Amino acid sequence: MNKIDYAIMEIHHLDHEAKKENILTRINPLAKLIITFLYIILLTSIDRYKPQQCIYMCIYLILIKIIGEISMKKCIKRLKVIFTIVLVIGIANPIINRNIVAQIGKIPISSGMISMTTLMIKGCFAIIASYFFIITTGMENFCVALRMIHIPGVLITVILLIYRYIIVFLKEVQRIWTAYSMRAPNQKGVNFKAWGSMIGSLMIRSIDKAGNVYDSMELRGFNPDTFFDKKNGFCEIDLIYFIFSAAVIVVIRYINIFEMIGNVFVFQ
Repeated sequence: MNKIDYAIMEIHHLDHEAKKENILTRINPLAKLIITFLYIILLTSIDRYKPQQCIYMCIYLILIKIIGEISMKKCIKRLKVIFTIVLVIGIANPIINRNIVAQIGKIPISSGMISMTTLMIKGCFAIIASYFFIITTGMENFCVALRMIHIPGVLITVILLIYRYIIVFLKEVQRIWTAYSMRAPNQKGVNFKAWGSMIGSLMIRSIDKAGNVYDSMELRGFNPDTFFDKKNGFCEIDLIYFIFSAAVIVVIRYINIFEMIGNVFVFQ
């Protein structure tokens, strides 16, 4: 399987995951969106020299993984490039800030190393939380949540169509690449002289195909005003999820649970 086929398969798989029957997929998308934003805001508000507080925030991610039956192996595999970028960005901290604040054995620990660890944990946890939201919600329900907070319908339609046209674009790339490979079977890559014609052909074919897709949607009665209003209000399970999740996030952010448990055992 080439990279284009794999990318198309992954997009279809994300849509399939969002339609699985479990507790999280049945929750109102607006509740999940607010909780995800709350988690990321409280996570990023942690002091850069307190990585232990960031580690406590993984409790929420573990709960979501269990309830939503999400595979961490697939999550890491899909997000490995983004994780790598976050790790590379954090490496600059020890170079800029070299003040020694502690020592483990003979290894000096600088404030830059501590802030680097905190930054990496924050970045990875925020990315995982966003992934969990998408994998349990889907792009259509995400657009519904945006509509519920009164984001303009034109903007939401653009977001949805861009997501849908990614597959159209990738399929056109695949067709052009297959045709080029059949005409130049022994050539590695694309000849420099063919770049302009291939890009132009790709753009024209993609625009025509996208126009046909949108015409088909309109013929089937697509209307942003009605399509994005199919879910309204919170039911009982949505309120329970919202209150419970918000309480968990606030507690693990502002209360040192593990220290409290340790003090209880020490006291005993």
